[in-house]
Parts: sequence; structure tokens; C-alpha cells
Amino acid sequence: MSNRISWFVILWLVLVFAFLYAPIISVVVYSFNASKLVTVWAGWSFKWYGELAKDRQIIEAAVLSLEIAAISSTLATILGTIAGYVLVRFPKFMGRTAFSGMVNAPLVMPEVITGLSMLLLFIAMQDLIGWPQGRGLTTVIIAHVTFTMSYIAVVMRSRFLTLDLSLEEAAQDLGAKPLKVFFVITLPIVLPAIVSGWLLGFTISLDDLVITAFTNGPGTTTLPQVVFSKVRLGLDPKINALATIIIAVVSVGVIAATIHMRRAEKQRQRDEQMAIRAIAAKT
Repeated sequence: MSNRISWFVILWLVLVFAFLYAPIISVVVYSFNASKLVTVWAGWSFKWYGELAKDRQIIEAAVLSLEIAAISSTLATILGTIAGYVLVRFPKFMGRTAFSGMVNAPLVMPEVITGLSMLLLFIAMQDLIGWPQGRGLTTVIIAHVTFTMSYIAVVMRSRFLTLDLSLEEAAQDLGAKPLKVFFVITLPIVLPAIVSGWLLGFTISLDDLVITAFTNGPGTTTLPQVVFSKVRLGLDPKINALATIIIAVVSVGVIAATIHMRRAEKQRQRDEQMAIRAIAAKT
């Protein structure tokens, strides 16, 4: 009976992974197809990569999307870390329920509603105070920070909940000020979670289409918008080449982040053991 279950589980996993990754593999394979038609295989070629390098619209949109994702994820990581820390370390303060609801609201709010509300907010602000002047890079970054911060706050809140408070208490017993404890003890320990949150925010921002469509303006067309417009007019082989490059970059980034997080976790465990030994020696 156990063998049947194990084979069933293996078969189920194979089917699930095939369902998830077969389309990605097909995109990578057809990015090297010399023919423009997906239904016709004309041999291996790097033709569409060369065509992609000549397409200034895609290149400029990709650079803009990377810029927006980097800025918004950095700002969202700072705010999300602070929000997660406040929710964990200050369980009772006036307005905590409202604050927690505001942090978590973008997680369950449809992107259409979020994008529309941000658009109406920017229009109202422009009428009242004259800023922002139309929609553009600034409004897109503000919108991306608003909804990516919620995802990062959830990650950081979970990490702060599992943090051993005895390490911070030991540092304070040794004379460290609260601010120094946060930057010297707490922050290095939760650094892997911060990196994970930043990567999550970067990915969500880079991939967003709906909210960006509501909050951007002329000259701020992002890569998802360009890809969507090209796919609507028909399948463009250059998009396959672009997708393959993104897959390669993401894969390298995930591998590098995984290696860094494992090393950081081992260093954290060593630091915790040293701190526990120091506490035991003191007592």
C-alpha cells in the first residue's frame, strides 16, 4: 500500500511540475526558433535576440521597469520592515487595529480597485495642492510602494515573531542602547528576511500591469505594458527572447539569494550560540 502511495505522489508531482514548467520551457525553446511562426520549426537561431537588442521600445521599457522596481522595492522594504517591527513589538497602542488593517488591505484588495483609488487620489491631490503634476514616474513608484509594502510587512512580521528576544536582552544587559541593539543585533539577524522581502517586492513591482496602467502617464510605459500591447497584436518571437532573458536573470538571482541566505543563517546560528555562551558565562 505504501509503495502505491509513493508512486502516486511521485506521478502527481511530475504532473504538477510539468504543468507549471512546460510552458516556460516551450517559451525558452521557441526563442531560438528561426521561424516567426510558433507552429513551424525552422531550426536553431539567435535571430530574435538580435532583433530584441534593436528594439528601442522594449529596451527603454525594460530599463524603466527595473528602475521603478528597484526604487519602489527599496522604499517598500524600509517601510515594511518598520511596519512589521511595530506590529510585533508594540502589541498595544491606539489605532493598532486600524494600522494593521491598512497594512494588510492591499493584500486582499483587487488591483483594479487599488489602481482606481490611487488614480483618484492623485487627481484630488493635484487639484488641492498642485502635486503631482500629472501622472508619471513618481506616481507609479508611490503606487508600487503602497501595495508591495504589505507583502514585505507580512514577511518581516513573521520573522520578528520568531526572533529570540533573549539576544536583544543580553545586549541591553551589557550596556547597549536600544537603537544600537536594533542595528547591531536585530537587523543582522533578520537580514535574510529583508533580502527575501526586497526580492518579493522587486518581482511584484516588475510584474505589475493593472495598477501601473492607472497611475502612469506619457513616457512611463513599463515593460509589462509593452509586452501586453505586442501580444494583443499577435505573437512576437522577440517576446520569447525577452522572456528567456528574464528567466535566466531571475534564476541566477534566486540561486545567489539562496546561497547568501544559507550563509547568513549559518552565521546567525553561530552568533546565537556565542551569545548564549556569553550569557551562560556571565550568570
